[in-house]
Amino acid sequence: MSQLPDNPYLLLTPGPLSTSPTVRQAMMKDWCTWDDEYNQLVQSIRARLVELALPERPECFDQYVSVLIQGSGTASVESVIGSVIPTQGKLLVLANGHYGQRIAQIASVLNIDCHLMDFGETGAIDLDALDRLLAEDLSFSHVAVVHCETTTGRLNPIERIAPIVKKHKCDFIVDAMSSFGGVTMDVAALEIDFLVSSANKCIQGVPGFGFIIANRNKLNDCQGLARSVSLDLYDQWQGMKNGNGKWRFTSPTHTVRAFDQALKELYEEGGINLRYQRYAENHSILVEGMRSLGFSTLLDDASQSPFITTFFNPEHADYNFKAFYLRLKEAGFVIYPGKVSDADCFRIGNIGHVFPEDMARLISAIEQNCYWQKSSDLTTA
Repeated sequence: MSQLPDNPYLLLTPGPLSTSPTVRQAMMKDWCTWDDEYNQLVQSIRARLVELALPERPECFDQYVSVLIQGSGTASVESVIGSVIPTQGKLLVLANGHYGQRIAQIASVLNIDCHLMDFGETGAIDLDALDRLLAEDLSFSHVAVVHCETTTGRLNPIERIAPIVKKHKCDFIVDAMSSFGGVTMDVAALEIDFLVSSANKCIQGVPGFGFIIANRNKLNDCQGLARSVSLDLYDQWQGMKNGNGKWRFTSPTHTVRAFDQALKELYEEGGINLRYQRYAENHSILVEGMRSLGFSTLLDDASQSPFITTFFNPEHADYNFKAFYLRLKEAGFVIYPGKVSDADCFRIGNIGHVFPEDMARLISAIEQNCYWQKSSDLTTA
């Protein structure tokens, strides 16, 4: 069970998320950004991220690099979008939620030629339409997609998108913010050129930086392309490479130390496959329990990731999400409001330092706090 005296509730969100006591404890030491011990820690983290992205593919390790970027996960996404697309390039964004739309917004603000294929917040990406568009418009140089669209919890099929992107000779950008470290993916097999994720997601660290796992040759072609100083992905890579782990600007030292501990705990758990199994079991208990209480999921099971799930709010006059949220918070659980614009819903995440017994406790707490059902039963009686 994850709930501890110093942690009054579990964060059942897609990040920031509940962390282990040892990850939090790792931040109780100050580090100097110039010190060799700290910089070696950064280099070790960078190497381990590449290894995670290339499961059992040591022959490919030299073909990929990882770069750490200060700030939110979105800052790392913006670093990629603003650093890898040349002036004459053109970006195609595949979107079925808020975070895909955000990529297009970033491109627009940066004056990057961009076309948005928006399939709606509950729609699947149309692979045939993607193939036709890339065949008809040869000006596209890059294609971007969100792997796990946190708006709904949908897991987009990057293994089916990648061959289409590569058939049309485009670079492939994947926002794997809510999925990397939680499900096995091989960036070499998928021919992903730039994968983006964050410290405070499935690796179970704390907020403060994101990271990019990049094809070395593709990143090497990005010199001078950046539209920002602090988010210049190429310069950040060169700074870390030539400075043996030194960040160009002040780094989030405590977050980095916590992330190192989180990586160790990922390995101790048995790696990504076993972490995925835990998340999948969490998800199964959650969905089965919620459906038994009368809640319906927004997505069908085939489209659903095991990381975050969207449920419809009950259609009952006595139901109020804010009241429901506060009751669950008092019981030790924090859930997430909905983000789908045309559906009345809320979300529950089950990643982080969260275990099957925690999900069982959650279902019990929800059952005890379905006050609108109890009021209806009393009225009927």
